[in-house]
Amino acid sequence: MQTLKPHILLLLLLFSGVTDATEPISTSIAVGMAAALTGFLASYQNILYYFHECCRPEWVYFNRTGLEADLESKLFGQHIASRIILKAVSGFMSNENPKKPLVLSLHGWTGTGKNFVSELIAENIFKKGMDSKYVHVFTSELHFPHSSQSDTYKTQLQQWIKGNVSECGRSMFVFDGMDKMHPGLIDSIKPYLDYYDKLDGVSYRKAIFIFLSNAGGESIVDIALDFWKAGRSREEIELRDLETVLSLSVFNNKKSGLWHTSLIDKNLVDFFVPFLPLEYHHVVQCAMNEMKVRGHEPDLNVADEVARFHIDFPKREGIFAFKGCKTIQSKLDYYT
Repeated sequence: MQTLKPHILLLLLLFSGVTDATEPISTSIAVGMAAALTGFLASYQNILYYFHECCRPEWVYFNRTGLEADLESKLFGQHIASRIILKAVSGFMSNENPKKPLVLSLHGWTGTGKNFVSELIAENIFKKGMDSKYVHVFTSELHFPHSSQSDTYKTQLQQWIKGNVSECGRSMFVFDGMDKMHPGLIDSIKPYLDYYDKLDGVSYRKAIFIFLSNAGGESIVDIALDFWKAGRSREEIELRDLETVLSLSVFNNKKSGLWHTSLIDKNLVDFFVPFLPLEYHHVVQCAMNEMKVRGHEPDLNVADEVARFHIDFPKREGIFAFKGCKTIQSKLDYYT
C-alpha cells in the first residue's frame, strides 16, 4: 500500500476536525488542496534551481561549439594544445559513463595560455565559469606552503575532493603551480583518479583534474628551437614529438610536484599537453585581442611596440617571448 507524503498527511490532520462532521466531499477537498500544494512545492523547487546554482543541467552543461570557438579565436600559437583540449574534453563530457576522471597535465613557459585554457574549459561547462562553486583552484604556494605539514595537506586535500565530488560529480579541480608543489603530496589523490567505480560510496569518474606546471617548459622550448633552426614551421610540431620527452622530463624533475609520482607511473594522466613558446606575431595577437576586450580600437602600432618588448629569447636570435603574454595587460596600460 502506498503511503501518503508527510505534507499531505499534515493537511489531512488539519482538516480532520471538519471532515468528521461533514460530508465525505470535504475529505476530497482536503486531499485536492494537498495535491495542489504538492504541485506548487515541486514547481517552487524547480524555480529555485534557476536562481541558485546546483548540480543540474541548468548550471552544468558542456558547450562544445563554444569551447571550439574560444580555442580558435582566443588562444594563440598553441595548435597542439587546442587540438588535444577540444578532443579530450569533448570526448569525456559526451560519455555518460566514463571509466575514470579526466586528468590533464598542462606544461610550458609562463604566459603561454595554461591558466587561460583552464578558464575556457570552465566557462564552457559551468554556467558561472570559474566563479562556479563546482570549480576548485588550488595554488601550491598558497594552499600548501610548508613542507613540514605535508601529511596534514594530504588529509585535507582528500577531504576537500571527497566533499566536493559528493556534492557534484561534475566537479573540476585545478592545481596551479605543480612545479612548486612538494613531491609526494599529489599522490594522496591517486585513488580518486584511478579506475574505481566508487570509493566509500562516492564516484569520481565524472570529475576533471587539471595540473598546471612550468616544469618541462625547457624541453618544449628546445624542440621548438630545433624546428626553427632546421627551417621548419612550428605548425609541423606534433604531440608525438613532445609527449614522451615531456612526461619523462616532468617525472624526473626533483623540483616538480610530479617527481616520481604514481600518477605518471600508473598512467593515470590522460594527456600531457605541451604549450609552445610564443613568437612575435602571437604576442601581437594577444595585444590586439586585449585592446578589443577593453573596448578600444585595436592599434597595430601599439601591439607592435608591446610585442617587440617581449621577444627576448634566446638573447642572440630573439625568437620567443620568455614571459609569453603574461604581462600584456600592464604593458598596454603604459603604451595606451
